[in-house]
Amino acid sequence: MSESTITAKGQTTVPRQVRERIGAGPGTRLVWHVTPDGALIVRAKTHSVLELAGSLKSPKGKRVAIEAMNAWR
Repeated sequence: MSESTITAKGQTTVPRQVRERIGAGPGTRLVWHVTPDGALIVRAKTHSVLELAGSLKSPKGKRVAIEAMNAWR
């Protein structure tokens, strides 16, 4: 188990073993979640969903109307 201390300015250092395990380096953003029972989950935000834009190409002639996508409504 790794530990860190929160400074008077509210800062902490992520232990080296944790940084290596999650592949975090300088500039890595961390996302903090507090669950209803008080547990803390910290995740490394390594990619943005916007990076996926244009990664898939639609097959020609295989377009689907928005109404067909929302058939359950």
